Amino acid sequence: MTNSDNLPDAPSVPSGSTVPSDSTDPSGSTVQAHDVVIGLDIGGTKTRGVRFERGEPVADESVGSSNVQNVSRAEAAAHLAELFAKIGQGPVSYVYAGAGGIDTDEDAAALAALIEPHVPGARITVVHDSRLLLAAGGASSGVAVIAGTGSAAWGRNGHGEEARAGGWGYLLGDEGSGYWLGREAVRHSLRRMNQSLEPDQLTLALLESCGVDDPNKLIALFHSPSTGRRYWAQQARLVVEAADSGHRISQQLVDQAGHDLADMAAQVLRQLRLDGPVILGSGLGMNVVRLQDAFRTRLAAAGVTDVRVLDRDPVFGVLQLVGEQG
Repeated sequence: MTNSDNLPDAPSVPSGSTVPSDSTDPSGSTVQAHDVVIGLDIGGTKTRGVRFERGEPVADESVGSSNVQNVSRAEAAAHLAELFAKIGQGPVSYVYAGAGGIDTDEDAAALAALIEPHVPGARITVVHDSRLLLAAGGASSGVAVIAGTGSAAWGRNGHGEEARAGGWGYLLGDEGSGYWLGREAVRHSLRRMNQSLEPDQLTLALLESCGVDDPNKLIALFHSPSTGRRYWAQQARLVVEAADSGHRISQQLVDQAGHDLADMAAQVLRQLRLDGPVILGSGLGMNVVRLQDAFRTRLAAAGVTDVRVLDRDPVFGVLQLVGEQG
């Protein structure tokens, strides 16, 4: 991954076809009636695929992650094969895929190469998954914020300029993400252990979830090859549940996650000279009310009031993006 504020142009595998303007789907994109479009949303935990025919979703399936930042290339290929078997074979006009960790042309081309055998002749476009989020929010300009297994903010203004903040991966950042919350739960538990304090509500929940009986065992488990980014991101639910039940430290962690995500959004707004909108999405962003409230409050303090929580999954922004590139 690179520490770059600008996303690269999305590489495509062209079939020679374009998107004509004789049919309009509900999102405002133009897709020819006979075109078959497949949208892919490839996250750190799962891959979701939706098959659109005549602008309508006719198949919607999920499999394990196909993101080579998170799984091996062989595992990614196997999951894609499983997914395409589920959402149907036959001619496909366009595949538009959004994935985390798409930071270079080479990243995009590598993922496109895994997709291509399943859709011979299709035009394949691979972009950073935040681009799906903005389109799903019904905006052509603004800032999209991903708060899921990982985190990132990406934006585009009316002049076509792009900028981003974060998205560097869990070793370098991912503040406000599920992984960050899971890791902070471990750190909290280890600090209490070092201070000779009894395990509290969050620590007890974490020990039970991880199947260990002592906070000290979390150290080896955290560094074990048997766990990884996805495993610890799944522990974020324990922090959210503890926060909802009144656990003060967990509340502070969820609030901090919302603030960190808002700071990323504000950075991109400044770079692009935008006032909004800011669209918050992905698993944590769409489902954790306390995080949403902290996110809105932080941005309001910076003078940003057009803040929206995504109300549909990012993959449904694909038709708009296909229409834009046509």
